[in-house]
Amino acid sequence: MRECISIHIGQAGIQVGNACWELYCLEHGIQVHDEHFETGAGKHVPRAVFVDLEPTVIDEVRTGTYRQLFHPEQLISGKEDAANNFARGHYTIGKEIVDLCLDRIRKLTDNCTGLQGFLVFNAVGGGTRSGLGSLLLERLSVDYGKKSKLGFTMYPSPQVSTSVVEPYNSVLSTHSLLEPTDISILLDNEAIYDICRRSSALRRKESSLKLVRILLLWRKTTRRLVLREVMMKMIKA
Repeated sequence: MRECISIHIGQAGIQVGNACWELYCLEHGIQVHDEHFETGAGKHVPRAVFVDLEPTVIDEVRTGTYRQLFHPEQLISGKEDAANNFARGHYTIGKEIVDLCLDRIRKLTDNCTGLQGFLVFNAVGGGTRSGLGSLLLERLSVDYGKKSKLGFTMYPSPQVSTSVVEPYNSVLSTHSLLEPTDISILLDNEAIYDICRRSSALRRKESSLKLVRILLLWRKTTRRLVLREVMMKMIKA
């Protein structure tokens, strides 16, 4: 058997990962219950590690519908975030937690019979996902140099931004990802924003058309009523 280990880093990586594992369960017909998670073959636990420097997003996984899917040791969170700062995620706060992450990943690799590689989900706009993400990939390339590393990387939107330092984090993170990653699959946030904008514009257009139809129908009805009143007055006269 050939195995892959998924690593989800930062808010974006964890949210995408949570959606991915939900989709995997739906595709394979796996039912997750409150007390146990099992299929016909028995109990299953994903080969995945969720990492974030602050606990808010991971707590959503811990308390969500698929909380029984993951082992508690696979959900790693710190006490303070990187504050959208690449340096904090790479050199200070992230450096304190990276050894713990590598230890949990090593436990997963020891349970594999034929490890094929790693799937890394992260974004490059924030501090944790860019700084800690690039640091973790660098360490993985040292410890597992011969294994393939595929990155699913979300790049920030040039039009809609949550932080003014996103371009700096992206440049620094991209430079650090050139060597460790074998293949990078870019997920464009701008395209997602465009889809949302177009769909909302279509909904507004449909609502406007409905309103116009209602107004036209109302005008026709009022005209008929006015004509009827005039005809009745003429008949009475």
